[in-house]
Amino acid sequence: MSNSAGFDRHITIFSPEGRLFQVEYAFKAVTAANITALGITGKDTVVLISQKKVPDKLLDPKTVSYLFKISKHIGMMATGSIADSRSLATRARSEANDFEYKYGYPIPVDVLSKRMANLAQIYTQRAYMRPSGAIITFGAFDDEKGPLLYKVDPAGYYIGSKATAVGPKQDEATTALEKKYKNKEYLKGDTTKLVETAIITLSNVLNSEFKKDDIEIGVATDGNFTILTSDEIEERLIAIAEQD
Repeated sequence: MSNSAGFDRHITIFSPEGRLFQVEYAFKAVTAANITALGITGKDTVVLISQKKVPDKLLDPKTVSYLFKISKHIGMMATGSIADSRSLATRARSEANDFEYKYGYPIPVDVLSKRMANLAQIYTQRAYMRPSGAIITFGAFDDEKGPLLYKVDPAGYYIGSKATAVGPKQDEATTALEKKYKNKEYLKGDTTKLVETAIITLSNVLNSEFKKDDIEIGVATDGNFTILTSDEIEERLIAIAEQD
């Protein structure tokens, strides 16, 4: 039997080929959002950048965001269902607060990533649950380990990387990032330069020019995570245009 008949009714049932169709559907939900996002690291900075699409002109753009501040030093970027993204952000904040209350120091980003991955994996085992239709990317700067970037997917898999991409243009973005990191372009310049590198890379991958409201950017550096305002993004876009 090679089709999914009957095997996509419950998340806990493997098909004869060893596939969990509900988990695969969760990945398709991420792609269906049609948003491409990148996470890159530099010498002392992590930059998270994502497309920003407001589905209705009547909506307030300030209420539509895929970037979340989890703690003072950890930022999270979600790609996929906005409802699931907000739910994951709320859970991540709860985990971070519980950890700091229990142990007396802020949760390391790798510990938080592992915890969120473990929770996602549990959701693939219970018939009364469904996996979240979003991939989350955590970014933080650690004084000892330096810039850290972790990605957690609906299957419960998490991994750290120097750079990562999510969305329908993931393959093209990954290829572009591999070239930059091979040439060590990420080591050139400061935080501002890394932000511009992220914007240029995403713009080239999507083959489009951005306006300040088309993207959102988060920066983790020196123990803090901040989300850039529209004016700050516009400054970087102007600087890039002047370089050309």
